[in-house]
Amino acid sequence: MHAISRERYRLEQLGELALRRTPLALDPVVEAAIDRGARFVAEQVASGKMIYGVTTGFGALAERAVPLDQVSELQRRHVVSHACGVGDWTPEPIARLALLIKLLTFRGGHTGIAVATVERLLALWNRGVIPAIPMQGTVGASGDLAPLAHLALPLLGLGHVHVDGRVVVTSEALAEAPLQLGPKEGLALTNGIQFIGALGVHAVLACGRLIKAADAIASLSTQAFSGAKDFYAARYHETSLHTDRQLVAANLRVLLDGSNHHALPTAVGSRQDPYSFRCIPQVHGAIRQTVRFAHATLEDEVNGVSDNPLFFPDDELVLCGGALHGESVAMQLDFLAIAISELASISERRTYQLLSGRRGLPDFLIANPGLNSGLMVAQYTAAALVNHNKVLATPASIDSIPTCQLQEDHVSMGGTSGLKLLQIIDHASTVLAIELLAAAQATELAPGLVPSERTAAIVREFRREVATLDEDRVLATDVAAARRFLDQQLPRLLEDLA
Repeated sequence: MHAISRERYRLEQLGELALRRTPLALDPVVEAAIDRGARFVAEQVASGKMIYGVTTGFGALAERAVPLDQVSELQRRHVVSHACGVGDWTPEPIARLALLIKLLTFRGGHTGIAVATVERLLALWNRGVIPAIPMQGTVGASGDLAPLAHLALPLLGLGHVHVDGRVVVTSEALAEAPLQLGPKEGLALTNGIQFIGALGVHAVLACGRLIKAADAIASLSTQAFSGAKDFYAARYHETSLHTDRQLVAANLRVLLDGSNHHALPTAVGSRQDPYSFRCIPQVHGAIRQTVRFAHATLEDEVNGVSDNPLFFPDDELVLCGGALHGESVAMQLDFLAIAISELASISERRTYQLLSGRRGLPDFLIANPGLNSGLMVAQYTAAALVNHNKVLATPASIDSIPTCQLQEDHVSMGGTSGLKLLQIIDHASTVLAIELLAAAQATELAPGLVPSERTAAIVREFRREVATLDEDRVLATDVAAARRFLDQQLPRLLEDLA
């Protein structure tokens, strides 16, 4: 059991809590703060004060007063009217992250939600019943209204939930009576950017794994291509102030230690390898910089409160503002999209070089080319995915379509940013898997190559899943197996890398 506290949560902690499905409870300090906030809202309502979203309508209806005897009904109607999501269901791990991040936003007692409602959400989590959220419908400001309304629907006995790997109607999974929402609770549940936050946390953690894999696969390609060792030498990188470049170079030194690739007759005397090899530290380093920046920004976001209005019981304040705007997250998602698109782009170029018949390697990495096509068309597939990524990497956050009768006249479009990013990460993973397929084949075919112990171990493990390509066969099977290896087994072999 993990008690949700006021501590700052690292993204890795959130990922572990979601992955392990750790049972959750409230720390007593958090429970007291939430209760104090809810009682303060009730007192403000009883005093007859006009409070946005509590005794008024929403958005452009902010000046429309709602009678006190309809305050609870207002919150229920808010949730059901805003559940307008469309598209496929969000994968359960991301929906689980959205619920976890939503729970974090209640910790300070600033949203006005009641302890009983939070405990009902905790009960869903602890029973493995996760609200099902359609993927599309948020503009990433005004909060993630549509996705979070779907997250709240099961509290009302409505909507759908993930249970045991299936999505079912809520009534099939829950027997509890629908919850009656108190003042501000519907808005507290739907306001905020926890959906795009969850997309961001999932993406950042995936990118962290992918950039390690990229360094390892690039090292395999470098030695198979008889690359120089100058470009990752420690002395060379002492001149750089980019610590991420230095980390990449250090990873390459660890991975390639003991290999004779740079001394082979097939290595070029000028040590001027193509940029896709020679500039690995610069390109991979830039991608790491972007991931690190996104990591810090997302961590700030998920540990804060994105809602409106906010309540400060100790100071008897009700303050309205724009904490529900997702610009910070949307921009990070777009930055990551550009970065991971580049990671795939440079990977595809290395694959192309390995298939080019240079540096002593056979054309398309196959014996008897002509009768056999080898890995020729695997590179076509990588090129198609890279092209698709370039289209998807166009930032969504530079656009804004006004909503709600111009009350919400600038939005982040972070939902689009996040959905595109998930596709880009998936494509980039496959592109790197194709490079791994080529690099392992080239390692075995490179004349005179003595691979490093680390790269030899990777190839040895890889060959348990994908056999050497001796003659043409259906390569889709090999690509799929290489992708599974990259996702499931390669991370274990790279735990010591930066």
